[in-house]
Amino acid sequence: MTFTDFSKALERLEETPSRLEMTQQLAQLYRRLDKNEIEAAVYLMQGRLVPQYESLEFNLSTKMIQRALARLMERHQNRTDDGATTQTNLFGEENNDQFLELVKKKSGQLGDLGLTAEDIRRELQLDSKHTLQIAEVFLQLKKIASDAGQGSQDRKVLELAKLLEQVDPLSARYVTRIIMGKVRLGFSTMTLLDALSWSAHGDKSDRDQLEEAYNKQADVGCLARVYLAAVSAVMRNQDLANYSVKNGVPVVPALAQRLNTTTEVIEKMDQVLAEPKYDGLRVQIHFQQGQPAKTYTRNLDDVSYMFPELKTINQALSCQSCILDGEAIGYDPQTGKLLAFQQTITRRRKHGVGDQAMAVPLRFYLFDVLEVDGQSLVDQPLIERKKRLSEILTQDQTFKNTTYLQSSNSEEIRQFHQHQLKAGLEGAIFKKVDGLYRGGRKGWRWVKMKEVEGTTGKLSDTLDCIVMGYYFGKGKRTEFGLGAVLVGVRDEKKEVVKTITKIGTGLKDEQLKEMKTRVDNIATDKKPKNYDVPKGLIPDVWAEPEVVIEVAADEITTSPTHSAGVALRFPRLIQFRDDKSWQEATTLEEVGQIRIKR
Repeated sequence: MTFTDFSKALERLEETPSRLEMTQQLAQLYRRLDKNEIEAAVYLMQGRLVPQYESLEFNLSTKMIQRALARLMERHQNRTDDGATTQTNLFGEENNDQFLELVKKKSGQLGDLGLTAEDIRRELQLDSKHTLQIAEVFLQLKKIASDAGQGSQDRKVLELAKLLEQVDPLSARYVTRIIMGKVRLGFSTMTLLDALSWSAHGDKSDRDQLEEAYNKQADVGCLARVYLAAVSAVMRNQDLANYSVKNGVPVVPALAQRLNTTTEVIEKMDQVLAEPKYDGLRVQIHFQQGQPAKTYTRNLDDVSYMFPELKTINQALSCQSCILDGEAIGYDPQTGKLLAFQQTITRRRKHGVGDQAMAVPLRFYLFDVLEVDGQSLVDQPLIERKKRLSEILTQDQTFKNTTYLQSSNSEEIRQFHQHQLKAGLEGAIFKKVDGLYRGGRKGWRWVKMKEVEGTTGKLSDTLDCIVMGYYFGKGKRTEFGLGAVLVGVRDEKKEVVKTITKIGTGLKDEQLKEMKTRVDNIATDKKPKNYDVPKGLIPDVWAEPEVVIEVAADEITTSPTHSAGVALRFPRLIQFRDDKSWQEATTLEEVGQIRIKR
């Protein structure tokens, strides 16, 4: 498929408000792709060149993209009546200040660098020298992203200018947005999976199998290639059945649902393993003898660089390979006391890692194993996985096997929960003894409890909310430029973000400054496609759904104002949750599970 046709398909998707229509359009697009284009097309639609768990960044700032557009304008600044152009040397010294100012002005007017690139490319009235295929554009983008070392910034700018010169105006829009990681199509990974099923059946009949396969290997591009390559329903079913956990490719992590009493826990789950709920960084460790261990966060980011401690993990393991699930938590080396999340998160840095590792040493509390020596364990009961973990793990100062209590007695697990709170932990996690390992919050396999039973006047848990935008400050807050933020939760069924509260009072000056900086970095000129915001709540500045914050409140009340249908009473910001993506934010269903302790 030509990149021009691909861009036309993306434009139709961008203009389509209905999720069902988007799914059908994606299915049509899948059918038109050649088998060697499928992975590239899927990644490009997500504003990426590789799966989410791999890191290949363009490292092209807004200013660098503007420089590339300025070079393109300078190269074709004079056009004669017969169509000839007065060329300037694309590889010469940069002397395009006037064009750079024009680009900046146009970008400010349009509020979207992708539309700016499209407009400039159209104004230049260039004929594309040849029609590029998806694979060709993909390879050129990979070349730009992979360029590193001395002088790489200038080379990236030049290569981007050359690419924009070769594509049509609409394609220039999407090339630019892909580089920025903001394609603005308004759908999630789950819609991509739905569309795969639609491409084969005209319905979502394969959705559950596709989601289960994706949860085992979180690479939607690879899954799409395998699924679309099948020539019959029998082959598709066989391929999905054989799709299994693979060391080096993250498994979508299992997440906990919420319940309010241990009585409810036993009613739902019968017999459970009760574990401490640690307040650290969720980590999934992929270990293979003779290779550096890989570590992924709950939102599938590769953060192996954060953990020099993993160099010694082979000394704690008696296997050739394994995938471990656990929590990394900072501790005080003098007292051995575990540190708060905000101290642990200081380890999340790319520079000065060694110094920070000495200042905030970590322990890894491991509570599950998903693969050992090439054998997937995700379809085995939890208690069997626990036994396997104890067989391969030798505990030391750094790597710990998480303690647990097996019980079907609500009073016994209530006392366990209270003991964890007294020890300074967040609470307890209860896991179904015979539960299989499944990504996300499907079924009653894991349940978390934080607050003490009987606590009054506050919600039983905090919410992880998405910052949707902010309102300008008034009075004293005019100096910050931000007076309150609009936040929302996910409607998982409709794949939209719905408003649930505004947070203004109680924010400290430092929080106001940090919030404005974070939101300004992801600000957008128009409401994101997947936001459901009533007219009376429209913020002064919109934000892309990227910043997640933990919010506490005293009460959830029915609301005719907010699109969630409920609102938070006395909301307050606890902390920024940089370890969570917006797709891991609290759902409307979970809001219904959070109640006030009476």
